[in-house]
Amino acid sequence: MKTLLATASLLLLAACGSGGPPPPDWKTDAADLIERYRKHALLGENILAERYFQQAVAATGGAGRVAETARLWLVRCATRRAMLIDDACAEYAELADIEPVAADQAYYRFITLRWDAIDVAQLPPQHRELVRTPAGKRHAVLGKIDDPLARLLDASLLVMRQESDAATLEVATETASSQGWRQPLLTYLKLQQEQAVSRGNLAEQARLARRIQLVEQSLPATP
Repeated sequence: MKTLLATASLLLLAACGSGGPPPPDWKTDAADLIERYRKHALLGENILAERYFQQAVAATGGAGRVAETARLWLVRCATRRAMLIDDACAEYAELADIEPVAADQAYYRFITLRWDAIDVAQLPPQHRELVRTPAGKRHAVLGKIDDPLARLLDASLLVMRQESDAATLEVATETASSQGWRQPLLTYLKLQQEQAVSRGNLAEQARLARRIQLVEQSLPATP
């Protein structure tokens, strides 16, 4: 069975050793459904994404699994924060109070910007250098992150921490563009457009406006 990764190898939901019994249906269903949620959320297909997420929660909830259900909410929160949506992860925190998992709690502190309270060793490897690097130099770390979703998340967290620069926005924009992730791409193009307006760069404003128009035209219509 594949390992479920949220925001680029985020957290292990379920992994099954070779040669053992097959995993229970609730595990495989939850792993598949949360990946579908992540995919469609990044594409801006919010109704479909929400449907898959609720089905994933029903799978783990139906098995009475507190930690696994909490992890689904953490995946959701991380995905939303990668798209620059300021989700407080309240649902995860409520469930984690009942059945805490050290690695999940470290990741929760990471995505909610509580970096002074993180056990860095508990974080997924691709995020550790960002936390260890001094403020003001962290934007240089982004180019070393191979996984596009991890790179997008880290860029978004730097924006939220007000540690970003124009290069950070460019990395996030082109990461989202290369993957076809319309929801974060639209957000970052608009942030770049604001910068172009502040600089009075009319040519850049026009270029970004055309890119924004293309993305908006591709988004599913809101009912």
